[in-house]
Amino acid sequence: MPVPLHTTGKASFDDIYDRPDPRDYHARLAELDYRIPELARPYFEQQIRECRAATGAEQLTVLDIGCSYGVNAALLRLGASMADLADLYETGTDRADLIRRDRARLAAVDRLPEVRFLGMDASRPALEYATAAGLLHDAVHADLEDAEPTDAQRAVLAAADLVISTGCVGYVTERTLARIAAARPQRPPWMAHFVLRMFDFAPIEQRLSALGYRTVRLPGMFEQRRFASAAERSQVLETLAAKGIDTAGYEAQGWLYATLYVSRPEITASSQGNPS
Repeated sequence: MPVPLHTTGKASFDDIYDRPDPRDYHARLAELDYRIPELARPYFEQQIRECRAATGAEQLTVLDIGCSYGVNAALLRLGASMADLADLYETGTDRADLIRRDRARLAAVDRLPEVRFLGMDASRPALEYATAAGLLHDAVHADLEDAEPTDAQRAVLAAADLVISTGCVGYVTERTLARIAAARPQRPPWMAHFVLRMFDFAPIEQRLSALGYRTVRLPGMFEQRRFASAAERSQVLETLAAKGIDTAGYEAQGWLYATLYVSRPEITASSQGNPS
């Protein structure tokens, strides 16, 4: 069956985001060599180190926007690869078994016990799984594009010291990120977003700048996944061409590519950099 296109021009995977566990999610994305969370991990690890050093916090809180089933948290906490997760979930028998196994793995190997992980997503089943499995310590089920967070949601968001994402920009805009930043105006969180080249980060950068942030685009191009269909490839290449972006050696070779933007409140902006 053809893969439908989202209004953004990307392939839509809505059918795998509403399942009670991540087996179908990992199976589908493994077919497309989905790898951006794995490529992002060392950069997020560096952001965590630098944020802890700058704030002096004994415990750091990371908010993953568009977290789905807690994938970034799983990679960071377990040191796993995307292939590892696909293999692990392929052998699960049911949701309860998968949750027990995830909790057991975290109890045995949690590489970041000093970090709390929060997730925000539009998929309630994905969030429910990630919190039940212990991958996320708390979650916010919300769409902040058209509405302010509730008081309860704002209280969770206000705990974030660092906000990360590996694919939500395009679905969310400066409206969502500004509302997250405003949840704790006295000490807004750092941010690190991997953004597909088909989406313009400038409106977000401008909005964050008005809130006292400085944004830097770090060097590097990062493969997200293979195109899901010829229709998606054609649509994305047309979008990039209309923006004057050269796709030779990148999207023209059959992959979606992202770049990394790091945004920090001006008081801490001077220490941005590449992972060491």
